Amino acid sequence: MAVDPDFEYKLLTRLTEARGVPGYEDRVREIVREELTPHVDAIRTDAMGNVIGTIEGDSEYSVAVAGHMDEIGFMVTHVDDDGFLAVDPLGGFDPRVLKAQRVTVHTPEGDLPGVIGSPPPHTLDEEERERTPKTEDVRIDLGLDPAAVEERVSPGDLVTMEQGTELVGEHVTGKAIDNRVSVFALIEAARRIENPQVTIHFAATVQEEVGLRGARALGVDLDPDLAIALDTTVANDVAGFEEREYVTELGAGAAIKLKDSSVITSPKVHRRLAAVAEESGITHQFEVLPAGGTDTAGFQTPAGAKPVGAISIPTRYLHTVTESAHVEDVEAVIDLLVAFLESETGEFDYRL
Repeated sequence: MAVDPDFEYKLLTRLTEARGVPGYEDRVREIVREELTPHVDAIRTDAMGNVIGTIEGDSEYSVAVAGHMDEIGFMVTHVDDDGFLAVDPLGGFDPRVLKAQRVTVHTPEGDLPGVIGSPPPHTLDEEERERTPKTEDVRIDLGLDPAAVEERVSPGDLVTMEQGTELVGEHVTGKAIDNRVSVFALIEAARRIENPQVTIHFAATVQEEVGLRGARALGVDLDPDLAIALDTTVANDVAGFEEREYVTELGAGAAIKLKDSSVITSPKVHRRLAAVAEESGITHQFEVLPAGGTDTAGFQTPAGAKPVGAISIPTRYLHTVTESAHVEDVEAVIDLLVAFLESETGEFDYRL
């Protein structure tokens, strides 16, 4: 039996089921603007599509909180003579999990359902069975004759994975948990915070999956005194992995990032995050991620040095359509973010 989350599960579902690949986050952006607007003093969208909702504080000191809106997907590159679509990935897919998946092709005239086919195993020879799948081999079948496909689909059309969001026991699972669950946490924090001592910029960023592009631009434009990124992180606490390979564990609380392959978080920032969690009784763990980067690094640019920290939501099966996060970890991340921001005075010295 599934649990009943303490947070607004319907909004999380709406965010995760919305479609928005890198550079085309429009549908998600509309939801974010709608949900943030009543809870911030000002809201704007920049030239790249980042949404920034600002709550004015009592001082000029500013904190940016960022979570990316985009999900991994594809762009159509070619329609072949048989009506099958060739695609180019937008973000890092594991080709092993792509076969026999349903997709949606987004065209100017509307969405089309499709499938990524997989030939029956008994029709394959031994070499074909053992061949390592490649993303470039993906072909999408729309179930239409070639002429109809040629008429309705063009290179540049977008493709997203087709999957609903469900509660499975104590977990919420679906596509785009990475990173809509963090966008959800950002919105929830904006709802809960009142009269902060510092100015807070809540930023839903774009194009993280293709190189942290939105956050890199935003870090220059906003020029905050402190930046906190929100993202999912690896939880390998499943069969087949040793405990030292888990990175994080579901149900063990908010993950305070120490490092990933793109950033080493500022020690004084992650230490204060941990102190706030301890003082507030918020369940937490530490994250050392050996591979993968986040928007955290986007705020450390040639435009200037910034202290940065990050709070992550442990997630199993990342970059698949069954990404899974524990509902209590989601709540812990929201609680920690709110407690940290409400206690930020602008007088903590994060310099080394």
